[in-house]
Amino acid sequence: MKHVLNKAASWLAVAGGFLALLIAVVTIVNVTAFGLDKLARLFGANFPAIIGYEDFVSMVVSSAALMFFPYCQTRYGHVAVDVFIKMFPNWFARGVDIVSGILVTLLALFLGYMMINGLIEVRSDNTLSAILGWPIWPFYVPGIVSMFLWALIAASQIFESEATANV
Repeated sequence: MKHVLNKAASWLAVAGGFLALLIAVVTIVNVTAFGLDKLARLFGANFPAIIGYEDFVSMVVSSAALMFFPYCQTRYGHVAVDVFIKMFPNWFARGVDIVSGILVTLLALFLGYMMINGLIEVRSDNTLSAILGWPIWPFYVPGIVSMFLWALIAASQIFESEATANV
């Protein structure tokens, strides 16, 4: 099960990285267009920037950013205060790991639940992006998947740390 979750988190992070790269490319093109427009205006012409750039970036960033959370959890990459914990006995450190794992799992489940509510709301309101007129609800889906995968990984790590403690 751990291998499947790690693989899914890795693929989700790769997809998030692709989206981040796409945002960078679109931003470079848009900034270049602004520069070319400044030059073209010297000659009485114009060069248009990308229409709806802000819509695109805001919606894609909202998806891409959350896609890294599960991968980060697989690597125990979230904030930890190991210096403080090392002063206490091992049983205390395991207890902190279990409590923090439960809290992270509950947080991810709560965020996933709230995102489902948000998706339902924007879908029922037929909310569209301001410039491009794209429906907003599909951009919730990667975040929802990410939150529940994050919760699964965090929950599996609770049991994993408990199993290592009993060995």
